[in-house]
Amino acid sequence: MKTICLYFEIHQIIHLKRYRFFDIGTDHYYYDDYENERSISDIAERSYMPALNTLLQMIKDNGKYFKVAFSLSGTGIEQLEMHAPQVLTKLQELNETGCVEFLAEPYSHGLSSLANPDSFARDMKKQVQKMEEYFGQTPKVARNSSLIYSDDIGAQIAALGFKGMLTEGAKHVLGWKSPHYVYHCNMAPNLKLLLRDVELSDDISLRFNNAEWEGYPLFADAYIDRIARLPEEEQFINIFMELSALGIAQPLSSNILDFIRALPVCAKEKGITFSTPTEICMKVKSVGQLDVPDTLSWVDEERDCSCWLGNAMQREAFQKLYSVADRLLIADDPRIMQDWDYLQASNNFRFMTTKASNVGLDRGIYSGPFDAFTNYMNILGDFINRVNALYPLEIENEELNSLLTTIRNQGDEIELKDKEIERLKSRLEKLDPTFKASEEAPAAEAAPKKKSAPRKKKEAPKAE
Repeated sequence: MKTICLYFEIHQIIHLKRYRFFDIGTDHYYYDDYENERSISDIAERSYMPALNTLLQMIKDNGKYFKVAFSLSGTGIEQLEMHAPQVLTKLQELNETGCVEFLAEPYSHGLSSLANPDSFARDMKKQVQKMEEYFGQTPKVARNSSLIYSDDIGAQIAALGFKGMLTEGAKHVLGWKSPHYVYHCNMAPNLKLLLRDVELSDDISLRFNNAEWEGYPLFADAYIDRIARLPEEEQFINIFMELSALGIAQPLSSNILDFIRALPVCAKEKGITFSTPTEICMKVKSVGQLDVPDTLSWVDEERDCSCWLGNAMQREAFQKLYSVADRLLIADDPRIMQDWDYLQASNNFRFMTTKASNVGLDRGIYSGPFDAFTNYMNILGDFINRVNALYPLEIENEELNSLLTTIRNQGDEIELKDKEIERLKSRLEKLDPTFKASEEAPAAEAAPKKKSAPRKKKEAPKAE
């Protein structure tokens, strides 16, 4: 029986402000708060809330038959917390239906998997904690930023305990194979791989409102018919996209939500079900390993990482950023760590691309890739100076880690001893009610006594 795995990603760009060379060392705040609030509020109103309301109604109309999966970046959650908390509330309402799965992805929506395995592991673990905090779910399936994947990355994800991972069903990787099967990582056989159907996904997210597209207009019944006509043995149809496709990339005026709402109705008529990624990974055996020696993603025609690291500017910025990654693994400064998350976000490197793309790129405040590079490097210069001020370069990483561990351990010991003292005091008060009074007595005795008026000295009798 065929099943559709429908997945949406939620991430929000953190917009950097215009930062001059002369700001380095004097201004440590890097963000355009007005633009961040404006953009997330706009996306929430035009896309997230209408789309989530539609998906919730689809669950109510179809019961346990309809299922959907989401992942959220940590930086995206932070923007929603500040400017559009209603989106998180709606996601929690969806979670309560029992028909929604939340996946794990890098907290920063960054490229740490390409640079530093330890940073990548911390990024994933941090996001898992966020999912547990908001939705009470411990993700079993992961996805990397922009579905970035390679054999090495799959091995890292498996080592973190995940059972499955989403990635792109790129033709140059699959060759003659179909994306409609479950595969496994060739370096970690226990990690199942679910591959995005590029054509079916992009028909909705990229082409739905394109009047020049040969498939326009696209109707739900015709779309489901295409799925039903696939070979009988091809049972897993993975449709992955950004949630902002519903309302932003494809405007609400295109009736995109009516199309989405009709999918389960048409699918049920054809005997096609809906499943979450974990359901597929736990119930279905892999048909074979997938060999991905070179990194792939879901971006651009090449489906690789060239949109982030394709030119010398991008690589220089990337290398400079991750030159301090090992130092920040031992950092404990909340402001530094928040800036680290925001500066890692992949869009910072995307703005520097010199590639032509069939998908429009909005560079925001930047006039071009060189402008984006200059602004980012100014900010990065200030950030690295702050890191070096906290954790001097003269001290080796191991020595610094040892010193910080000693300081933290001493602080923990002092805290434990303070708690033990308070516990013993409480026990003594219960055993001897006079203990508290006797403890206060020395304080009373220590109070300064009033000085009595000085006595007049008796005058000696005068000699006669």
